Amino acid sequence: MGVTERLARWSSRHPRRAFGAWLGAIVVALAFAILFLPGNLTTTGHVTGNPESKQAEDIFAEQFPPDPRAVDELIVVRSQTRTVGDPEFQAFLQRLAGRGEATGVVARAFRLQVSRDRHAVLIGVQRKADVDPLVTVVEQADGRDGFSVAMTGEGTLDKDFNELSQHDLKSGELQVGLPAAFVILLLVFGALVAGLLPLVMAIVSIVVALGLCALVAEATSLSVFFINMLTGMGLALGIDYSLFVVSRYREERGHDRRELDAIALAGATASRAVLFSGTVFVIALTGMLLVPSNIMKSLAVAAIVVGIVSVLAALTLLPALLGVLGDRVNALRVPWLGRNLGGAQEGRFWGGVVRAVMRRPVVSLVVFTALLVAAAVPTLGLTLGASGVSTLPDRLESKRGYEALARDFPKASSSPALIAVEGNVRSPAVRSAIARLRRELEDDPAFGRSDLRIASSGDVAAIGVQVGGDRTGDRALDAVRRLRDVEIPQAFGGTDAHVVVGGDTADNVDFIDAMNAWLPIVFAFVLGLSFVLLTVVFRSIVVAATSIVLNLLSVGAAYGLVILVFVHGIGSGLLGFQQVDSIEAWVPLFLFSVLFGLSMDYQVFLLSRIKERYDRTGSTTDAVTYGVSSTARLITGAALIIVAVFAGFAMGDLVMFQQMGFGIAAALLIDATIIRSVLLPAAMRLLGAWNWYLPSWLEWLPRIQIEAERRDEQVPLPSPGS
Repeated sequence: MGVTERLARWSSRHPRRAFGAWLGAIVVALAFAILFLPGNLTTTGHVTGNPESKQAEDIFAEQFPPDPRAVDELIVVRSQTRTVGDPEFQAFLQRLAGRGEATGVVARAFRLQVSRDRHAVLIGVQRKADVDPLVTVVEQADGRDGFSVAMTGEGTLDKDFNELSQHDLKSGELQVGLPAAFVILLLVFGALVAGLLPLVMAIVSIVVALGLCALVAEATSLSVFFINMLTGMGLALGIDYSLFVVSRYREERGHDRRELDAIALAGATASRAVLFSGTVFVIALTGMLLVPSNIMKSLAVAAIVVGIVSVLAALTLLPALLGVLGDRVNALRVPWLGRNLGGAQEGRFWGGVVRAVMRRPVVSLVVFTALLVAAAVPTLGLTLGASGVSTLPDRLESKRGYEALARDFPKASSSPALIAVEGNVRSPAVRSAIARLRRELEDDPAFGRSDLRIASSGDVAAIGVQVGGDRTGDRALDAVRRLRDVEIPQAFGGTDAHVVVGGDTADNVDFIDAMNAWLPIVFAFVLGLSFVLLTVVFRSIVVAATSIVLNLLSVGAAYGLVILVFVHGIGSGLLGFQQVDSIEAWVPLFLFSVLFGLSMDYQVFLLSRIKERYDRTGSTTDAVTYGVSSTARLITGAALIIVAVFAGFAMGDLVMFQQMGFGIAAALLIDATIIRSVLLPAAMRLLGAWNWYLPSWLEWLPRIQIEAERRDEQVPLPSPGS
């Protein structure tokens, strides 16, 4: 008797103990979330370790006191009819300053620039508290007495990203994804109680995982976007795992097994598949922890934790619920949909599809492989970037402030590039190099004003230079790259000075470079470990290799479709997406890890059924036909649920989540239809007995059986020509 079967038996026989344990976990998790999450979340993405941007920022922090002229927020005040020198303009500025000081947020405020047409003034603000009250003052002043007032900066941008993230979570995932998932569950199960059960499991998994992640946030700050990821993956995995286990329980009841025996056998089969697929999912997401990025680590932590909790809930809480409900899981049947609730049922449509594929495997394999390869071709032009304030909706204050800056003060920014120069900075050669660099930057339209400070030791100089435009936009990123690669080497050539560049834009450059560098490493890590696990479980290097190749096809096609829609703009207007210049730097790596992990759920569930049938009949054709046709309804339903959940991301306003949600939805639709119902059957039909090939020198591998054999069931042998 395996571990999963023992857990299922114990939980179904002692449901009160199982419920008590999970209720205690929920209470503790909520307490952790309340205590530890506030103040431990950030919207800022940065590279961990010691990249060049961090080196520069550390030098600034150690060698120089805070810059009295540094600003956190920029406020643009403009009048179409009055100039800055008019008394009315001056009076308006004084009233605005008074209201700002009354909030207690403003530490210092000073005028930085006047626009060329003298109809606008730029005010720099140093904050000493949360930005929210100041945003309120700016919004109330905007439009009064003929003046427009707009603000942008670090605090304003963080505020808007936080609110937008919460809005997308509520309106997309919860208001769209959750109801859509419930409808699909009703279609799959045909009964209200059975449809609600996976949702309950998903919600419990999300709550418990949130508390565990709060502990992690207390130790190391997490990105605020981990909440979106935790809820999305929690709904997807919690529903999927419950779907497979409940379906197997109902199937065993259809074979006239007693309720507790049916739960135990579901634990020995479907729960074991859940345990293995959950392990593969965690391994796939573990690859993201290797990446030196706080965003990637935060998203990985959220997905891994909720994945582990979802597996534990499926192994213990779900059998306990089934033990209490029994056949009442089929209560409140939906008319027409709830007529056949037991037994393994072959879907007529998918059965017809797989039989057609098995009759013409070569044509099916070539045509659909060519289709996916064609969809993947745009991936060759993949360019990584970062979405910033310029991609936010126009209604947000930070976006309004950014547009006001771009109009009246195109070189101004609250996020300057920080250039640290180490060496004998008082020597003529280094002083000349510094002066030469500042002259070059002054003539460069991408940069604004610069300032120079020398440390009292004479060993370090600090140059702060404004970088115009969106701090994460292509213009700013290209400017910092040019500063590092061209301007600084030319200016400091022949000196012994060590020069590094930091700041928010430089941090984004390091982040994008890290994503480019780590993408192949994570690919190799995830593919290698997945190949080993699949080989061990199915005792076949051919099945393992086929699974990986097919998954790569779906991932590649998803990449290509994301690029076509978001970069080339094909269908972006119809779908309500933004057209941008590049794909968010973390999206390709994240898509690969998540898609590979999720698709393995279906792969393990399907292959375990095929292997179970093959071991009893010895016919690959019969096993594949039976496995695909009997699981297609569940796999398609499970995929549609995840598509619905992540479509909620795609319907939000954050372009990074639009790309991620669309990519996952597209890939899973491809995976559940073309991959599982066409390419996998065609490939296995052509390979025949080679599907189960294991070299003799690997015979020592342990035998792990996912699906237990029903010894009392008579399995009909395939008829000739089947």
